[in-house]
Amino acid sequence: MLRWLWLSLVVVIIDQVSKQFVESSLLVFEQVPVLPFLNLTLAYNEGAAFSFLSDQAGWQRWFFIIVGLVVTLVLVVWMGRLRADQRLTATALSLVAGGALGNIIDRLLLGHVVDFIDLYYQDWHWPAFNIADSAITLGVVLMLAETVREERQREPL
Repeated sequence: MLRWLWLSLVVVIIDQVSKQFVESSLLVFEQVPVLPFLNLTLAYNEGAAFSFLSDQAGWQRWFFIIVGLVVTLVLVVWMGRLRADQRLTATALSLVAGGALGNIIDRLLLGHVVDFIDLYYQDWHWPAFNIADSAITLGVVLMLAETVREERQREPL
């Protein structure tokens, strides 16, 4: 099932191109309305999800790079062990791996992750995120859905 790694590559390309576009088009924290609940805004995150550990002295950059590389390696090994009929799991793992690699590239090249998607409702804003984060989230949702589906198939009638 390693043939699904093409999807990881697509995620990395879309993620990196979108980040370069936003960085070349916006100033930090500039907001460009797209929809009544969506802005584009350039933000930098030196931490992990929700800026976790972003206030540290810089060690977190290398920590998140190492964790991301280990997770990606585990996902690729897992994909290599999948059966041919486990396409949804392969898709999910490819999305997560591609997202992880997209953010690893940012950390390696820039020292932080570029975020730019700002979802909001009235005055409440979700923390800014990017295409890589979206791919990771979608991949996890697909893995959970697959787990639920498999459990339902195992239940006796």
